Amino acid sequence: MSSFDETDAFEGASLAARAMAARPAPYLDDLNPAQREAVEALDGPVLMLAGAGTGKTKALTTRLVHLLNTGRARPNEILSVTFTNKAAREMKLRVGRLLGETVEGMPWLGTFHSICVKLLRRHAELVDLKSNFTILDTDDQLRLLKQLVQAAGIDDKRWPARQLAGVIDHWKNRAWTPDKVPAGEASAYDGKGVALYRQYQERLRELNAVDFGDLLLHMVVIFQNHEDVLKQYQRWFRYILVDEYQDTNVAQYMWLRLLAGGHKNICCVGDDDQSIYGWRGAEVGNILRFEKDFPGATVVRLEQNYRSTPHILAAAGGVISGNKGRLGKELWTEVDEGEKVRLIGHWDGEEEARWIGEEIESMQGGTRGMRPFSLDEMAILVRASHQMRAFEDRFLTIGMPYRVIGGPRFYERMEIRDAMAYFRLVVSPADDLAFERIVNTPKRGLGDKAQQKIQVAARQNGVSLLEGAAILLEEKGLSGKGAAELGRLVEGLRRWGRMAGDPSMSHIELAEVVLDESGYTEMWQNDKTPEAPGRLENLKELVKALEGFENLQGFLEHVSLIMDNESEEQGEKVSIMTLHAAKGLEFPAVFLPGWEDGLFPSQRSMDESGLKGVEEERRLAYVGITRAEELCTISFAGNRRVYGQWQSQMPSRFIDELPEDHVEVLTPPGLYGGGYGSAGLGGSGIESRAAEADGYNSPGWRRLQARAGQRPLSQPRESKASVIDAQAVSSHTVGERVFHQKFGYGAILGIEGDKLEIDFEKAGVKKVVAKFVSGADDIPF
Repeated sequence: MSSFDETDAFEGASLAARAMAARPAPYLDDLNPAQREAVEALDGPVLMLAGAGTGKTKALTTRLVHLLNTGRARPNEILSVTFTNKAAREMKLRVGRLLGETVEGMPWLGTFHSICVKLLRRHAELVDLKSNFTILDTDDQLRLLKQLVQAAGIDDKRWPARQLAGVIDHWKNRAWTPDKVPAGEASAYDGKGVALYRQYQERLRELNAVDFGDLLLHMVVIFQNHEDVLKQYQRWFRYILVDEYQDTNVAQYMWLRLLAGGHKNICCVGDDDQSIYGWRGAEVGNILRFEKDFPGATVVRLEQNYRSTPHILAAAGGVISGNKGRLGKELWTEVDEGEKVRLIGHWDGEEEARWIGEEIESMQGGTRGMRPFSLDEMAILVRASHQMRAFEDRFLTIGMPYRVIGGPRFYERMEIRDAMAYFRLVVSPADDLAFERIVNTPKRGLGDKAQQKIQVAARQNGVSLLEGAAILLEEKGLSGKGAAELGRLVEGLRRWGRMAGDPSMSHIELAEVVLDESGYTEMWQNDKTPEAPGRLENLKELVKALEGFENLQGFLEHVSLIMDNESEEQGEKVSIMTLHAAKGLEFPAVFLPGWEDGLFPSQRSMDESGLKGVEEERRLAYVGITRAEELCTISFAGNRRVYGQWQSQMPSRFIDELPEDHVEVLTPPGLYGGGYGSAGLGGSGIESRAAEADGYNSPGWRRLQARAGQRPLSQPRESKASVIDAQAVSSHTVGERVFHQKFGYGAILGIEGDKLEIDFEKAGVKKVVAKFVSGADDIPF
C-alpha cells in the first residue's frame, strides 16, 4: 500500500477539538422545523427527502456548518460530494458566509470525479497504474477504440466505435470490470463487446491512462480488494454528505456504501420525484432503498416550498402521484393562491409558437390583472430540442430577444449546419465553405491529404472546390475508396442541382433526397450515442421548416438574414431550454409546450422502457411544472407536420392527471370537438370544462386573433398542401361512415375545408384532417 503524506492531516484532530463546547449557532434560527431536524440529526444515516424548492441546499450547507461548529469534525474529515463543480463552489461559499470566515482546508468537498482523481493518484499502483496517469477525453477515448475496432477487422460503419464507447461507459457506470460483465450482456456490440472492453482496459494500462468511468470503477475495485485501504478512509471520513442522491449510478452508489459501511454517518439529500437521468445511468432505486441499505435511518421530508404557488404545487403533485415507485411527500407553501395553471390547445405547433410569442409580449405589459413580467422572468421548457425551432423562428421574425440554455440555438447545431451546407451546395455549387464542411461528412475516406489535392486542383484551374474535385477525379489524382466516394458525392450534387430546377419535385422532397442519398441521415441512424435520436429529430424539424417557403433558396436566405440580425447584446431575453436542462432553475413564468402523447411522454421512452420509462417522463413533467414560481402555462397541439405529412396528436396522458380545481382551461370549443384527452371516453372534469370554455380571456389571445384575420384557430394556414387536402375532402359526404387509425369508426357530421367533423363511436365528436380518414368499406379485415 502506498504511503500517505497527509496522515497527520486526517488523524491529528485532538480530543480537545472534538470535545470543544459548541459555539453559538444563530444559523439554526433561519431553518424551518423539518430543515432543523435534518441538520441536527448528526449521528447515523440520514435521508433528507427534499422536494422541489424546499431549500435543500440551505439545509445541506447548514448541516456541514453544524458539524464544524459543534466540533464533531474538522474540515478535512468531512466528505461532501456534489454532481457539478458549480454546486461545490456554491456550497463552499455558503459555508464561509454562515461561519463568517473563509473556509480553508476542505479538500474533500467536490464532485465524484474530482475526489476520486485524488484518491486514485494515491493508490494507482493497486490497479497497475502510475500516480501520474493521464485522463483521456472523449476524443482520445474514441481514437483508441477505433484502433481496436479496426485491428479486430470489424466494419466500423455498421458497428461504430462510438457505439462501443457507449456500451463500455454503461458497464463502468454499473461497476462491471471485463470479468464481471454478466452473461446477459454478452451479445453487446455484435457479441464482441466484452473482449474489446478487456483489450481497451489493457491498452489503457499500457498507456498509463484512464477514462472518466475508470475514476470511480478503479476506486470501487480498490476498496473491494484492499480492506486496509477502505478501513483507513472509513476512519478518516468521519461524516459523508451527498447532494442529488437520486442521480447516482450504480458505481457511485457502491463507492458511497463502501465508505459509509463503518460508522454509517452518511446524509444523502435528494428527491426521488426529480430523478430524470435514467438514460445516462442514474438509478432512482438508489434513493428508494436507502432505508433498506441503512436500517434505522432517519428520514426527514422537506415539504415546505419557498418557490411556487399552491396551484402550481397541487398541479405538480397531481401528476407525480401517478407514479408507483416513489417514497411520497406533499409540498405546501404559505404564499397566496396566485394564478391557476393554464391549459391551452392549439391547431398545430406553429400556432402554438405564435400564441406563446403573443402572450409573452402581452405579459410584459401586464395582463388579466397580473403584474408585468420581464423577458428574463419567462422561460419556455420543451421535451425535445427539435421543438425549439418553431419558437426560435417566431422570435427571430418578430425581433424578440431570446437565449438558449444548455445547448446551441437550433440553426447553430452541428447536424443542422451540416444539412444546410448540403442544401447550399445544391443551390450554389461554388460555395467552397459548404463543400469543405461536408466533403468528408459522413466519412468518405477523404483525409487531409486528399482534401489538399482537391484545393490544389481548384486553385490551378481557377474553379470551385466542387469542380476541382471533378477535375482531380478525371485526372486520376485520387484512387481507392476515397476516389469512389468522392465521385459519388460529385455526381450526387450535380443530380440534386438538376432536381432543384425540376418543377415536378418539391423542395421538401428534394431536401429528403439529399439527406438520404448523401448518407447523412444514415450516419446518424447508425450512431448509437444517446444524442443521435435527438439529432435525427432535429433533421426532421429542419425539413418541416422548409414548408413555409417556395424553394430552398428562399429558405437559405431567410436563415442567413435572421441569424445575421440576431445580436448578442446584453439585455432581457426569454429563456428556451429542454426540461432536462431546466433542472435546478426557476422562473416566475414558465411555458410548457408540446404536451402530446408520443412527444411527451416521448414515444421512445414508452417503447424502450415501458412503465419505467413513463414514470421517468412523469418525473420530468413534475420537474417542468415546479420550475414555475407564479405562472405555469401548459399547451398542446392537435396536429403536427412530420416530413410534410399531417399527423393527428392526442393530448398527453399527463394532462388527464392535472387536478381540475387548480387548472384554468383556455382551449376554445371545437378544437377537439369540445374536449380532448379521454373526451368521449368518460373524460375528466377538466375535459368537460374545455368543452364549455367560450374563448380566451387573455389580451394576448385577442391580439393574436386580430392579427390572424379571418383564419380561426381551428384552421391551418392556406398553402399548396391545404389546397390539395381540400380537394381530397370532396370524396367524402356528410353522414358517411369512415375509419380513423386512432379514433376508430365514426360518421361524418360536417365538412369544413380540409377538415371533417366526425362523431366517433368510441372517442366522441372530433375534428380531424381529411387525409387521415378512410371510407369504412375500404378497411381490409
